[in-house]
Amino acid sequence: MLASPRQFMPSTASGAPFARHPGAGLPQDRLARMAARRTFVDMKQRFMKAVAHVDGSRGDWLRYQVRHANDPVDLWLLRGAVFAVLPPREPESRRMRLDLHRALDNAFPDSGDIEEMLPL
Repeated sequence: MLASPRQFMPSTASGAPFARHPGAGLPQDRLARMAARRTFVDMKQRFMKAVAHVDGSRGDWLRYQVRHANDPVDLWLLRGAVFAVLPPREPESRRMRLDLHRALDNAFPDSGDIEEMLPL
């Protein structure tokens, strides 16, 4: 079943257009979306910097994937491949890894290991 165009959506009793999300468009919602977007852009720039000097087809593939990421989850899924191509012994690479970890922790604050087992 196809969704109805917005102009055909039912109105509320007061005559105001039907809102899909309660509170949509409030200033705090816009500020939260802008902050999330800034976090994503910052993380994407860090990932681009990390893969900028990776040689070969693997580097080309990683740059393409990072460049076309549209969501923080896209970068989250690429993190293993990016960390795998960064040499572990070089000081610049270590700084890059730490920088990427900070960016990921900022975007996904609850992504750490679970400390206790939860019952099913």
